[in-house]
Amino acid sequence: MRIDILTVLPQLLHSPFETSILKRAQQKQIVEIHIHDIRNYSTDKHRKVDDYQFGGGAGMVLQIEPIYACIQKLQNERVYDEIIYVTPDGETFNQKTANTLSMLTNIIIICGHYKGIDNRIREHIVTKEISIGDFVITGGELAAAVITDSVVRLLPGAMSDISSALNDSFQDNLLAPPVYTRPEVFNSWKVPDILLSGNTKAIEQWQLDQSLERTRKLRPDLLKD
Repeated sequence: MRIDILTVLPQLLHSPFETSILKRAQQKQIVEIHIHDIRNYSTDKHRKVDDYQFGGGAGMVLQIEPIYACIQKLQNERVYDEIIYVTPDGETFNQKTANTLSMLTNIIIICGHYKGIDNRIREHIVTKEISIGDFVITGGELAAAVITDSVVRLLPGAMSDISSALNDSFQDNLLAPPVYTRPEVFNSWKVPDILLSGNTKAIEQWQLDQSLERTRKLRPDLLKD
């Protein structure tokens, strides 16, 4: 899989992709993550990529030309399955979306900044718009990192035990059950006896019951789906 991320602040994205699962997935050539500085595609001598809004209003807008030029260069090199724009008014990102994206080959993620990007990119180029929640952050970089992390960990070979990802919260519209590790007793707090029983079938049933109970209590909306 290949993920190309367009941004005006590439330095915000290097660290998340140089540690843990994302780093190992790249080292094993399971995924390629390329960060593109939109300023490199500016024709302005000062590498300017933003301008005032037509019609007035506070805040600057990322210009169409440098974003379009970068996307055109990438599309001339390969076919992309999705061109994603991360924006507060996009569809809310969830595990189902992560699963779908993980089955693609090439995707572009555009990070907005300031008041966003020229809307003509959204109208004519973008194929999918994603929000990571009903709140606003400074730019799309952190949202792009969240999406990338969520997708890459699902790729075959990215995690040493793929069943760990398959048992995560939201994979089957249920929250994950509680988990425990050694010591068995701490401050008189004991690990549930069933988990120490060695009875695999009984443990799996307990975990399912716990998932259902936690979901009913904390996220009953998931059960409606």
